[in-house]
Amino acid sequence: MSRVLLDTTYLVAAERCGLGLDQAIDDEDDVAIAAVTVAELRVGALRAAGKRRTARCAFVDDVVQALDVVDYGVEVAEAHAELLVAERAQGRPRGAHDLIIAASALATDREVVSADSSAFRDLPGIRIRVRPSD
Repeated sequence: MSRVLLDTTYLVAAERCGLGLDQAIDDEDDVAIAAVTVAELRVGALRAAGKRRTARCAFVDDVVQALDVVDYGVEVAEAHAELLVAERAQGRPRGAHDLIIAASALATDREVVSADSSAFRDLPGIRIRVRPSD
């Protein structure tokens, strides 16, 4: 069994391909998402219109009900600080949400599953599994 944290890009790709969560994740994995991923997914759903909005909101609801959500608590904040220091030392800016996702993975000893690993590459202690959804 693997402990994994699904990145927003992976979930968006899965949703766009019409995959349900049961198709997107392995049954034997211990799967979670970062709290900031809920916000990112919800923004996308709320920006959609009509039937697309309804479908996207339902997908986000399914994700939140089915998966553990890693809150931004002290452990994640400490890991976030470590990653911010490393990012600045590397001179390679990262997205704020990507660093929170990485910190959530680091604090909970999880591997990041992403459709695009570039945001997580070369961050200390971060394990990445690139897994396209389609």
